[in-house]
Amino acid sequence: MLLKKGLCTLLTAAAMTGALLAPLPAGAGGTMIVSSPQDPGSWDPIDTFLVNWASVATNIYDGLTYRGPDTKLVPGLATSWEELDKGLRLRFILREGVVFHNGEPFNAEAVKFTFDRLLGEEGKKGPQRSNYAAIKSVAVIDAKTVDFLLSQPDPVLLTKLAGYGAMIVPPKYVTEKGDDYFNAHPVGTGPFQFVSYEPKVGIKLEAFAKHWGGAPKLDKLEYRFISEPSTAVAELQAGRVDLVIPPTIPIAMIPTLQKDANTAIATCASPTVCALRFNTGKGITADEKVRTAMILGVDREAIIKTVLAGQAEPIASFQGKLSFGNDPKMKPLPFDPQKAKQLLKEAGVAPGTAVQIDVRGNDATFNEVAQAVAGYLQGIGLNATIKPYETNVLLNDIIPAGKTGEMFQQLWGGWTLDYDNTAYLMYHSGEKWNPYDKDKELDALLESQRSITDRVEREKILQSIAQYTAKRALEMPLYNINAIFGVSKRLKNFTPVPDSRLRLTEVTVE
Repeated sequence: MLLKKGLCTLLTAAAMTGALLAPLPAGAGGTMIVSSPQDPGSWDPIDTFLVNWASVATNIYDGLTYRGPDTKLVPGLATSWEELDKGLRLRFILREGVVFHNGEPFNAEAVKFTFDRLLGEEGKKGPQRSNYAAIKSVAVIDAKTVDFLLSQPDPVLLTKLAGYGAMIVPPKYVTEKGDDYFNAHPVGTGPFQFVSYEPKVGIKLEAFAKHWGGAPKLDKLEYRFISEPSTAVAELQAGRVDLVIPPTIPIAMIPTLQKDANTAIATCASPTVCALRFNTGKGITADEKVRTAMILGVDREAIIKTVLAGQAEPIASFQGKLSFGNDPKMKPLPFDPQKAKQLLKEAGVAPGTAVQIDVRGNDATFNEVAQAVAGYLQGIGLNATIKPYETNVLLNDIIPAGKTGEMFQQLWGGWTLDYDNTAYLMYHSGEKWNPYDKDKELDALLESQRSITDRVEREKILQSIAQYTAKRALEMPLYNINAIFGVSKRLKNFTPVPDSRLRLTEVTVE
């Protein structure tokens, strides 16, 4: 039976429907245990870009705005806002009576401290600062009013304020304890407060009774970091885990979990896209003709059908249907191995030339995809090998330092549902995720759209960026994959979300 809920679908037997969605009696919240595939390594909002950070920290922190499972933007710590001075000033009226988990009051000074820190020296150390580059300063008007002074209008800023680097932090606590302590002992205003953290093992939270939105129904919330998909699935089936979050569940395990008497699968339309990006700095993939040949040589439709069991859609650029800037008229390059061989020959690439594909070693599904890609590349005369890395090593050490092979896995959430969040960070010169390429024309396009508030005009520029990057073959676009959650029957009132930013205030556990 299919039970549709917003953008999401619960795939389960009819008998399970009531068990998962019926409300529990008051006071029966219990403890929920979540399996996450990755320890982000820091709980400081300015230190991360990882969806697995957000799946935890969305419960610890609040932003001025909030975006829930329906993708609509609503008030968070700000009850209202208005645009002034032709978009160069945003005024926020703040929620009163809010306290941080340590008892510190939330007010305008806390907002100013958060953004001074993000845009200052500490923010330089993390990957979030460029997302908020339009903010010149934050001015305190009074205890419940702040003005954001902008160097230029930012049409996506209100959405950015709902996540990651914009999460509001407590000034006194951070100042007295220091950044390193805060990294491992987070304090926010969210519905759950920090209890303990053991690196590589897990993090424990408990309900914050004084949350401005009301106490969550759960008593305790625990996350276990389980990188091995088979282990996570086994723990779910054994009842030691209540939820397995993306991108853990291997496609091949979906039928097993659907048939299990104790589990279900919930899938959700997602902004997450997968690609194999190219090392454009050296080797054969520095040649655009070679990159194009490699894209033509891989049958992505077949991979989606066979490896992914139809749980994805092909993409023409590095974004999916939920992304503002996606051009539905753009089509992926077709599977054309003969043309691929011809281009390789024209580029002087000898048969048997080696190429290396760097992947996240714990991503079972993508490892199958990578094996299929390697097989197709073999078919056009390239000797492709796969090199797995521990996820944090690949993301923090290998890619940013420009130490990859010819191709490397890029899984991107695009959580703002706006192509800028992907394109600027992937293609602009000097950005962390662009260790190889420098293109002044592309930089100018990326910069030009950031200050345009006319949606039609801005969408045209974003679509031209997608077309430009596709023409240059900067990556092999693969697919837009659904968010796939493994769910225990013990859970009630769980709603899967498109971007893994799980707010678990309404969930209860038997």
